Order: sequence, then structure tokens, then C-alpha cells
Amino acid sequence: MGARFVVRVRVMTLFVIAVVLLLTARLYQLQIMNGEAYAARADAQFVEPTTPLLDRGSIFFTNKDGEGVTAATLSNIATSSERQRFYPAGSLAAHTIGFVAYNNDDVQKGRYGLERYYEQTLGHAQGDVYSNFFVALFGGIQGVLDGEPQKGDLLTTIEPTVEAELERTLQDYMAAWNPDQVGGIIMDPKTGEILGMAISPTFDLNAFNKEESVSIFGNPLVESVFEMGSIIKPLTVAAGLDAGVVTAATLYNDTGVLEFDGKKISNFDGKARGVIPVQEILNQSLNLGAAFVAGKLGPDNMREYFLNRYRLGEESGIDLPGEVHGLMDNLESPRRVEYATAAFGQGIAMTPIATARALASLANGGFLVTPHLVKAVHYDTGVTRELGWGEGVRALKSETSEEISRMLTEVVDTSLAGGTLKLLHTSVAAKTGTAQIANPGGGGYYEDRFLHSFFGYFPSYDARFIIFLIAIEPKGAPFASQTLAPPFHSLTKFLISYYDVPPDR
Repeated sequence: MGARFVVRVRVMTLFVIAVVLLLTARLYQLQIMNGEAYAARADAQFVEPTTPLLDRGSIFFTNKDGEGVTAATLSNIATSSERQRFYPAGSLAAHTIGFVAYNNDDVQKGRYGLERYYEQTLGHAQGDVYSNFFVALFGGIQGVLDGEPQKGDLLTTIEPTVEAELERTLQDYMAAWNPDQVGGIIMDPKTGEILGMAISPTFDLNAFNKEESVSIFGNPLVESVFEMGSIIKPLTVAAGLDAGVVTAATLYNDTGVLEFDGKKISNFDGKARGVIPVQEILNQSLNLGAAFVAGKLGPDNMREYFLNRYRLGEESGIDLPGEVHGLMDNLESPRRVEYATAAFGQGIAMTPIATARALASLANGGFLVTPHLVKAVHYDTGVTRELGWGEGVRALKSETSEEISRMLTEVVDTSLAGGTLKLLHTSVAAKTGTAQIANPGGGGYYEDRFLHSFFGYFPSYDARFIIFLIAIEPKGAPFASQTLAPPFHSLTKFLISYYDVPPDR
């Protein structure tokens, strides 16, 4: 009798525990997973909504201490049962975050940026709240494990203070040089995590409907291609070093002007330098020197590095909508002139993000990483999943990365702005780019319109940050070293201070 009683007590105890667990799970679903949605539904019983109730996951910035800062969420309007998308930071990272809007229907969806790219994750169908509890709980967890799209919140790599400083710097540039547009990317070259991405002019995410033209919503850093000019020279020189056809000390005769296939190319000032080492190609930004390296590489090697190693003709894989691929048809030409001009960044065009990815391989030991903006998703089931972006594929030998970094550090220490941008305690590797802008109507290039670009990374031999800047048709100065070197220098000093980067020299 005693043994049977003990068994009954144990069975009853297990039953009670099971009931408590189920009730707890049910309360978790009601109050945590869907609490806000149920509250809004209750409000809707008193004021009939004119459109389906918006139910959508949130987007968070991540500060340098790993804490989430709300970038996009839902607000309840006091006089209505409708819920609207709200962006607490206003215009901060507007081109990256994107916004939610109607589009010839009665359903609000992400239209630009992360809001659009991650629509399947952020968007919630109207009936989701009333779905079967057990299916939502256990099916959702299984879906996460299986890698299926689930509903949840985005945890981004954007650091809000870094983003704000980048945007302030770009706004100052707009005021000083009046370009059509100016943009910037700050990225961890080892992981591809983007800490800041911005375009100026920008717009207020909470008042996007006041903009006169939808063109301001596009992100040219991923949706447009440009002939980048001289910031491509480090990629050319690195390819030559990697293939073993030149070293930094290799000498060549710079005659100032060369002719290929009936076309003349020259240095930016048309002047000859005589017999000089390859290092001077970067120090003085010499077009003929880049053409010399291209000649040593030959067409097959140029295609191998530019198309297969740096993948400049491909999309970078960034998690933003509308990315386009580069235009690299000139590297399929039999004419030598196309390879000579490609070596200094003319005649081929690529997106800024694809360019930044390729340049990051110089900084990170030779790997091509995937630039990205979302590092984790917190699902409605309570599970947080880190997104895997891979470790990158090798584009260059590690020795090549180290040598080109040394060469670009010499550029900053001795040549860029006369060496005035050298930092006493931190090594910095950098290069400017000034490209002529193609004339789509008459062919050839405008004589008075330029694209300025600038990239750099630091510390040079264990880089934590790469900065990429681009300005379309700035006014008042012909060279990028005049317009973009100061903002790069300012951002570099800010990042060193903000992240307390230890000195490396």
C-alpha cells in the first residue's frame, strides 16, 4: 500500500509540474512574445482601424559596449488603435535602416535598407498573434535550428556614436566643398562588420514623405558604380607583389606619357619622373607606374586578381537591397590600353562597397570578407541567433598584405599632405583617388568634373578599422588629397580616442 501511494504522489507531482510549465509558457507567449500585439488588439475594439494593424520586429544599433540602442520600433498613437513605425534617432543611418511604407496596397512593408532586405524577419502577418501556441513555440524553435526565416528583431553592427560622427563629418564636407553627394563607410576589415555607413544629403526617417524626390532614398554606396581612380593603384601594386613580378624596390623609367593602341595616357601632371622605384607609384600616385605594373602582370594575371581574387565585378554580398555588380568588360579586351587604364582605376567601374571589400584585403592579411550590417537576430521564440558571415577567402598572401601595408604607411608618413597627417603613436596606411567622370553624352571624360575618393586603415599591421570616403563632383579643389584627407584624418583620430586604440609605435 505504501509503495502504491508513493507512485501516485510522484505521478501527481509530475502532472502538477507539467501543468505549471505549460501555464508558464503560455503566460510567456501572452505577456512577452505577443504582449504588445494583444494590447493593441484590445485598443482596436474601441477604435476601428482603417488598415491592418502593423506588427513588426525592431531594429537595434549596437554600441561599443555591446548594448542595444533602438533604431526602429513601433509606437502606439494615443488617439488611434493604429501603430506606426518610429525611428528614435531620426535621420541617423537613414540610408542603411530604410523605412516602412505602403506601396499601392493596404499593407506596410520595408521599402529601403534593412527594413526591406530583412522583410521576412521583421514583418509579421496579421494573424500571427492568434496562431497555435504550441506550433508557435516549438515549431518556431525548430525553424530557427533548421535555418528557416523566423520573425524577430535585428541586432546590427552599426555603432551609433561612430555613425553620428561619420554623418557630422560628411555634413561638414558638404558645407565646405558642395559635392553632389558624399558618402562614407567605416568597417572592421577582419570581420566585415560595418560600424558606420552614411550618405549626405540625407533625410528624416520619421518624415520621409516630405521629400520631393524618391532619389534621395537610394544608397549609391551599394546601388551605383563609379570609376574609382587612384585608390585602385594599391590593388594593382599588391597584385604585382603577390604574383612576384615586382617588388617595392623594382625600378622603372617613368617618361610622363605613353601610347597604347593609339591612345595616350599620362601622369596627372603630364611630367616624367625618370628612373624610380615602384614605391613612388603610391607616393606620387603615378598613372604610368600603375600601367608599368599592369604590363608586368599581363592580361591573364590582371583578370585573375581583379576578377577572381578581388572580385570587383561581383556583388559584395552585403545585406542591403539593390546591390549591383561592377562593370569590368574592359578586362576582357585584347587592347593593352584597357589594362593600363584599369591599373589606375579608369575604364572599369565598381560599387564603393565592393571597392572597400577589396581594399580591406590589403589590411587583414589578404582575405576577402563579406561586409554586413546585421550580426544577430533575436527571434520571437526567445532564441537569439548569431549570423554566420564566414571568415573570408584568401585573395593575397599574408606577406603581400604586410608589404603593401608598409608601402601605404610610407605614403602617409612621407608623402600625403607632405607627411603632415602622420600620427606619432599610430601607424596609418592610406591612399587618395581622383578620377575623371565619364561624359555619357559625348564620350570621353569631363575636363572639370571629378570623383574624389580616399581609403585608409589603422593600425597598419593589425588593422581594426578601414575608412572609405567618396565625393561626387566636389567644387573648388581638383584633388582628393585636398578635400578628403582632412576628414579622414579627423575620423581616424576620433576612432583611436573613442575605442582607446593602443599605440603601435
